[in-house]
Amino acid sequence: MADKLHFSLVSPARELFSGEVDHVIAPGTDGEFGVLANHAPFMTTLKNGVVRVLEGDVVKMRIFVRGGFADVTPDGLTILAEDARNLEGVKVEEVQAELDATHLKIQALDKDDTARDALQTHYDALESLKAALVH
Repeated sequence: MADKLHFSLVSPARELFSGEVDHVIAPGTDGEFGVLANHAPFMTTLKNGVVRVLEGDVVKMRIFVRGGFADVTPDGLTILAEDARNLEGVKVEEVQAELDATHLKIQALDKDDTARDALQTHYDALESLKAALVH
Protein backbone atom coordinates (compact mmCIF):
# COMPACT_ATOMS: atom_id res chain seq x y z
CA MET A 1 0.00 0.00 0.00
CA ALA A 2 1.29 3.44 -0.93
CA ASP A 3 2.02 6.05 1.70
CA LYS A 4 -0.83 8.38 2.59
CA LEU A 5 -0.64 12.12 3.16
CA HIS A 6 -2.18 13.55 6.30
CA PHE A 7 -4.23 16.55 5.17
CA SER A 8 -6.07 19.11 7.29
CA LEU A 9 -8.04 22.12 6.05
CA VAL A 10 -9.11 24.69 8.62
CA SER A 11 -11.00 27.98 8.34
CA PRO A 12 -11.72 30.43 11.16
CA ALA A 13 -15.22 28.93 11.42
CA ARG A 14 -14.26 25.24 11.62
CA GLU A 15 -12.12 22.35 10.48
CA LEU A 16 -13.52 21.24 7.11
CA PHE A 17 -11.39 18.14 6.68
CA SER A 18 -8.78 16.08 8.45
CA GLY A 19 -7.67 12.68 7.25
CA GLU A 20 -5.38 10.51 5.17
CA VAL A 21 -5.45 11.07 1.39
CA ASP A 22 -3.36 10.20 -1.66
CA HIS A 23 -2.89 13.64 -3.19
CA VAL A 24 -3.98 17.27 -2.73
CA ILE A 25 -3.89 19.97 -5.41
CA ALA A 26 -4.14 23.58 -4.20
CA PRO A 27 -4.24 27.09 -5.74
CA GLY A 28 -0.98 28.75 -4.70
CA THR A 29 -0.46 32.44 -5.42
CA ASP A 30 2.48 31.47 -7.64
CA GLY A 31 0.51 28.70 -9.36
CA GLU A 32 -1.31 25.49 -8.64
CA PHE A 33 0.71 22.86 -6.75
CA GLY A 34 0.27 19.25 -5.73
CA VAL A 35 1.34 17.49 -2.56
CA LEU A 36 1.87 13.76 -2.06
CA ALA A 37 3.10 11.84 0.97
CA ASN A 38 6.74 12.55 1.89
CA HIS A 39 6.76 15.89 0.03
CA ALA A 40 9.60 18.30 0.80
CA PRO A 41 8.61 20.89 3.42
CA PHE A 42 7.52 24.34 2.25
CA MET A 43 5.04 27.10 3.05
CA THR A 44 3.13 29.26 0.59
CA THR A 45 0.19 31.62 0.34
CA LEU A 46 -3.01 30.66 -1.43
CA LYS A 47 -5.22 32.57 -3.84
CA ASN A 48 -8.97 32.15 -4.25
CA GLY A 49 -9.58 28.78 -5.86
CA VAL A 50 -10.37 25.11 -5.46
CA VAL A 51 -8.48 22.59 -3.36
CA ARG A 52 -8.93 19.12 -4.84
CA VAL A 53 -8.52 16.04 -2.66
CA LEU A 54 -7.72 12.87 -4.60
CA GLU A 55 -7.84 9.16 -3.87
CA GLY A 56 -5.84 7.53 -6.64
CA ASP A 57 -6.73 9.51 -9.77
CA VAL A 58 -10.27 10.31 -8.60
CA VAL A 59 -11.20 13.71 -7.14
CA LYS A 60 -13.10 12.86 -3.96
CA MET A 61 -13.64 16.38 -2.63
CA ARG A 62 -13.52 19.95 -3.93
CA ILE A 63 -13.22 22.78 -1.41
CA PHE A 64 -13.26 26.44 -2.42
CA VAL A 65 -10.80 28.54 -0.40
CA ARG A 66 -10.59 32.30 -0.18
CA GLY A 67 -6.91 32.95 0.42
CA GLY A 68 -4.84 31.59 3.25
CA PHE A 69 -1.66 29.58 3.75
CA ALA A 70 -0.48 26.06 2.99
CA ASP A 71 2.15 24.44 5.19
CA VAL A 72 3.82 21.18 4.16
CA THR A 73 5.80 19.49 6.94
CA PRO A 74 7.02 15.93 7.52
CA ASP A 75 3.67 15.40 9.29
CA GLY A 76 1.60 16.33 6.21
CA LEU A 77 -0.23 19.29 4.66
CA THR A 78 -2.19 21.87 6.61
CA ILE A 79 -4.20 24.57 4.87
CA LEU A 80 -5.32 27.56 6.92
CA ALA A 81 -7.92 29.28 4.74
CA GLU A 82 -9.42 32.73 5.31
CA ASP A 83 -12.74 31.16 4.30
CA ALA A 84 -13.63 27.76 2.86
CA ARG A 85 -16.68 25.97 1.45
CA ASN A 86 -17.10 22.38 0.42
CA LEU A 87 -18.44 22.61 -3.14
CA GLU A 88 -20.67 19.58 -2.75
CA GLY A 89 -24.24 20.83 -2.81
CA VAL A 90 -23.38 24.47 -3.62
CA LYS A 91 -25.59 25.71 -6.45
CA VAL A 92 -24.58 28.33 -9.01
CA GLU A 93 -27.99 29.98 -8.64
CA GLU A 94 -27.45 30.51 -4.90
CA VAL A 95 -24.03 32.04 -5.49
CA GLN A 96 -25.46 34.28 -8.22
CA ALA A 97 -28.20 35.48 -5.84
CA GLU A 98 -25.55 36.32 -3.23
CA LEU A 99 -23.49 38.10 -5.91
CA ASP A 100 -26.51 40.18 -6.94
CA ALA A 101 -27.33 41.11 -3.34
CA THR A 102 -23.71 42.07 -2.62
CA HIS A 103 -23.56 44.16 -5.78
CA LEU A 104 -26.68 46.07 -4.71
CA LYS A 105 -25.14 46.72 -1.29
CA ILE A 106 -21.96 48.05 -2.91
CA GLN A 107 -23.94 50.35 -5.17
CA ALA A 108 -25.94 51.69 -2.23
CA LEU A 109 -22.82 52.78 -0.34
CA ASP A 110 -21.12 56.11 -0.71
CA LYS A 111 -17.83 55.86 -2.65
CA ASP A 112 -15.87 56.83 0.48
CA ASP A 113 -17.62 54.36 2.81
CA THR A 114 -15.06 52.08 4.47
CA ALA A 115 -17.43 49.09 4.28
CA ARG A 116 -17.16 49.22 0.50
CA ASP A 117 -13.72 47.52 0.43
CA ALA A 118 -14.89 44.57 2.54
CA LEU A 119 -17.97 44.13 0.36
CA GLN A 120 -15.85 44.30 -2.80
CA THR A 121 -13.50 41.63 -1.41
CA HIS A 122 -16.53 39.45 -0.66
CA TYR A 123 -17.93 40.07 -4.15
CA ASP A 124 -14.60 39.11 -5.76
CA ALA A 125 -14.49 35.88 -3.75
CA LEU A 126 -18.06 35.06 -4.83
CA GLU A 127 -17.09 35.58 -8.47
CA SER A 128 -14.20 33.14 -8.00
CA LEU A 129 -16.54 30.66 -6.32
CA LYS A 130 -19.04 30.91 -9.19
CA ALA A 131 -16.25 30.37 -11.72
CA ALA A 132 -15.12 27.27 -9.80
CA LEU A 133 -18.64 25.85 -9.93
CA VAL A 134 -19.10 26.29 -13.67
CA HIS A 135 -15.71 24.77 -14.57
